[in-house]
Amino acid sequence: MFKITFFYILFAMFSTGLNILCQEISIRLYSGPYDIAVSIFVGTVSGLFFKYVLDKKYIFNYQTDNIKHDSRLFVIYTLMSVFTTLIFWGVEFSFHFVFQTKEMRYIGAMIGLAIGYTVKYMLDKKYVFIRE
Repeated sequence: MFKITFFYILFAMFSTGLNILCQEISIRLYSGPYDIAVSIFVGTVSGLFFKYVLDKKYIFNYQTDNIKHDSRLFVIYTLMSVFTTLIFWGVEFSFHFVFQTKEMRYIGAMIGLAIGYTVKYMLDKKYVFIRE
């Protein structure tokens, strides 16, 4: 169990880093209406795909039967991500509105992602990567 926990935390940190990096790139490329919301969405999507691949292969050691099975599994994984994404976004947006700095917004993102990934693991274990 320690090995899975270690790698899950490591992958969550990588995904969080990717999320923040993509947010920063988005902000540098686009600074119009809703730029913060757009950057958070871009970061979320990039982290979602990256984390799905790592979770499926290394955390849950899950093999899909075919592309249809993999697609269905990704949809379920994404649906489970909706709740945890709301946690993450809530914390990040709260830090943005309270502190009004990019650095504190990113701290909020890291805290929100840590909470969200913890909940996400429990949901994935129970509802996504199950043997039928």
